[in-house]
Amino acid sequence: MVDPQNTPVRQRPGVVTISTYLLLLFAICQLISVVVTLATIGTVRDVMDEAYRGTSVEGAENLADVAVVFGVATAIFLLVVALALFGLGLLNLRGKNGARIATWVVGGIMLCCTGFSLLSGLAGGMSMPGGETSGDMPSADEVQRRMEEALPGWVTPVSLLLGVISLLALLAALILLALPKANEFFRKPTQQWEPPMPGGNYPNQPGYPQAPGYPGASPQSADPGYPPTPGQPPAGGPGTQPPQSGGPGHPGDQPPTDRPN
Repeated sequence: MVDPQNTPVRQRPGVVTISTYLLLLFAICQLISVVVTLATIGTVRDVMDEAYRGTSVEGAENLADVAVVFGVATAIFLLVVALALFGLGLLNLRGKNGARIATWVVGGIMLCCTGFSLLSGLAGGMSMPGGETSGDMPSADEVQRRMEEALPGWVTPVSLLLGVISLLALLAALILLALPKANEFFRKPTQQWEPPMPGGNYPNQPGYPQAPGYPGASPQSADPGYPPTPGQPPAGGPGTQPPQSGGPGHPGDQPPTDRPN
């Protein structure tokens, strides 16, 4: 029998705990990125509005608003996903294998997004609307130069540092969840079998019910040849004659007489 009380308790390895802390670090970096974006979004809008104001491109006056909405929405989305990853990390601490798989899927997507954003920042920022110079349309390099002049000097280094920390923390968290010690922790535990103690009952095993007896049954009623107990009426109830001798197999039977030839 399997005793649930004797199931071995799984010891959480340190790699799973460290992985959850790294996911928390990733979420903190995304939170700081949102704060930086909200703090500088006004300056970004002013620069883009000035750069594209008065150009011959249709809808150029709305490019600044579109860039602001896109930047804020992207930052908030990344923060929500980072918090979701931290929530999955808390479930990983409890040994939920489904949470670990979800962490790999969501974390892999976020790893690609973070790496692309970091490469874009190292390459000189995101490409601005307009591409190459066309007539009175400013080039992307010109818009980027104006952006760097208007923004505080700490914005670009801080953004790159947050990108590097986020990328490394997320990558390390996903790798730690794939180590052999983590696999043993997320594997379903096997229950140990212990033989029952001598003289003991099996746990959770009901006993066999006793067969119900016939009401009013007694040894005399079960066997007519059974001698009556003193003080008990003969079998069959009052007024019933005791069984006559002569039946085979009963005490006091007379041997059969010889039949005439």
